[in-house]
Amino acid sequence: MNFFQAIVLGLVQALTEYLPVSSSAHVRIVGDLMIGGDPGAAFTAIIQLGTELAVLLYFRHDIINILKGWFGCLFGHEGKDWQHRLGATNKDARMGWYIIIGTIPILIAGLLFQDAIETTFRNLWVTVVVLFAFGVLLWIVDERSRQIKTINDLTVRDSIIYGLGQMLALIPGVSRSGGTITFGRAMGYSRESAVRVSFLMAIPAVFGAGILEAVKAVGDASTDARFPGWGATIAATIVAFIVGYFVIIGFLKFVSTFSYKAFAIYRIALAIIVALLLICGVLQPYEGVPMGGNA
Repeated sequence: MNFFQAIVLGLVQALTEYLPVSSSAHVRIVGDLMIGGDPGAAFTAIIQLGTELAVLLYFRHDIINILKGWFGCLFGHEGKDWQHRLGATNKDARMGWYIIIGTIPILIAGLLFQDAIETTFRNLWVTVVVLFAFGVLLWIVDERSRQIKTINDLTVRDSIIYGLGQMLALIPGVSRSGGTITFGRAMGYSRESAVRVSFLMAIPAVFGAGILEAVKAVGDASTDARFPGWGATIAATIVAFIVGYFVIIGFLKFVSTFSYKAFAIYRIALAIIVALLLICGVLQPYEGVPMGGNA
């Protein structure tokens, strides 16, 4: 991988991380087409931190308020009884608990199905199927569901359902945002609220996993023949961070006006294209699978 190729993959990561189209599928496909194989666990994990830092920057005020409210209620600043400690009178504290609850499914599934996630689910034919299936599902759900709930209507039940949608993102091609947004729209959340919940729900799971993967990968970088060097990797991470920040802004504005139909159609079209590339032998089902993808 040369400097230019590293930058391109950083751009691909930024453009697809937050959209309901699966970033892991795109990095996998573009990596195979451009460099003929896996971009490498070290490189992939590090550039993912760039896009997650963009999320922290954009939602910094929400995150600060949630942390203040959660810790304040937990330590009894608003009341010593368990209702107040769980945020009965503080919406930011409740959001903190909802995020924790929504993170549990993906943590459990990640531990129970780690082997399948790193092997069987990485088959590109599986990616094709879920790209197509969730494209159709997103289209149908978005067209038929009402927009009656906002982020303030979140409940324990809804956070669990959002968490199940995020859990499915362990399968490349589902898309973390695609799974949570689809489940959110099915419950009647507005398009913009579904996106915001999706971003906030993902912070502990995705950023935490990204840091662990990056720390592990850094130690292996010197022995990874595919690692393009720190200069190219840092540059790609900066690109992922800067472009990712503006993608968040654009995506939130887009969904406040338009439906998710365009993304659903894109998923279906991409599934067909990847299937044709597999049939023609341009792509291989297992070769070059990046182990760090999670969206």
